[in-house]
Amino acid sequence: MTDTQTSSGACPVVDYSIRQPPVPVGKLFERLDDLQDMSRPAVRSQEASGYWVFTDHDAILEGLQRSDLWSSGVVDPTEPDPDYKWIPLMLDPPEHAKWRQLISAWFTPARTRSVKEDQRSLAREIVERLRDKGECEYVSEFAQVLPSMVFLRIIGMPLEKLDQFMEWEHMILHQNEETDPDRATQMAGVQAVSEYFAGLIAERRAHPDPDATDLISAATTWQVDGEPASDADIIGCLLTLFMAGLDTVAGEMAYFTYHLVTHPEDRARIVAEPESIPHAVEELLRAYPIVQTARRATRDADFHGCPVKAGDVAQFPISAAGRDEMTYPDARRVDFDRDQTRHLSFGAGPHRCLGSHLARQELVVMLEEWHRVIPEYEVVEEPLEHGSKAVLGLESLRIRWEG
Repeated sequence: MTDTQTSSGACPVVDYSIRQPPVPVGKLFERLDDLQDMSRPAVRSQEASGYWVFTDHDAILEGLQRSDLWSSGVVDPTEPDPDYKWIPLMLDPPEHAKWRQLISAWFTPARTRSVKEDQRSLAREIVERLRDKGECEYVSEFAQVLPSMVFLRIIGMPLEKLDQFMEWEHMILHQNEETDPDRATQMAGVQAVSEYFAGLIAERRAHPDPDATDLISAATTWQVDGEPASDADIIGCLLTLFMAGLDTVAGEMAYFTYHLVTHPEDRARIVAEPESIPHAVEELLRAYPIVQTARRATRDADFHGCPVKAGDVAQFPISAAGRDEMTYPDARRVDFDRDQTRHLSFGAGPHRCLGSHLARQELVVMLEEWHRVIPEYEVVEEPLEHGSKAVLGLESLRIRWEG
């Protein structure tokens, strides 16, 4: 629950922080639900120097689409002038499109479909290995493993270093005010990954493989506006892909599985009707969006009735859009029979997620293969969830079943 501290016209000023210590699962979604019920289209946070938090689906959608008004040059609303640049996430048009075009070939629908059976084989192998244990820590032993292995193959990073990569990813994305008050851990993670990529780039340039098909090898030859891309920009791009590839699908899968373990009727349905899984994935994505994004105003404007000033920072929490009851009837309840499952969980506008086709496919395959082998399971202990500057997620999810 977020408490109103003061009020400024129709826009309450609230006690709201993006970097939350672990809380019982569901509380961070409930917090945004409460803000939405309190005020539309926005509230004001007092954190740092203050920022808008938009709560209304249509305001969030327009904010993500309006790169002329809302610059992508920030990812954290408490850092209005960051000294880092994650590419292409923090670029605006037209520079953004140049980098997006360089990356997009690895994430087309056709290329995604071509790796589906490999994904399925990997998922089966992981599930079969877990079957006889009768118990697992779902996040680290399944949800993170499959999408990370798929991503590492695409980008060209060694699978045997997965544990190290996941440790760095956790340092960057899963910190809060209690664990990392001065953000030293986060910055150390960024530095470690950046140095690792610098070494890979140097190695690929020193020993080029004409038959290589991985993204890092291609990145060593990238050009922007007819000039070779700088190593700093290439590393900024690879760092962005690293964070997305090793975190977001795993985070969604953990929420999906917690929902299914606490709603046995929904779990029974996808077991009995596996053909319903793609539709169920869309409904679960709508109800549990985990990515939270920020923007910075490029000029003064009246935005959905809010007096925005140039330089103002705003958070556009996608989870508020997906759970908006003015857009989706009974929005905070998962309904596998819902007709309307269009959502903003992959973003909107020029920055809509490049990997959405891959993520959808991975989520479908993971649900299919897990429930083919382990159709019934239960929670060992209630998990905690965390909020960082970019994503919501479960700390862990320990489950058990009859082995």
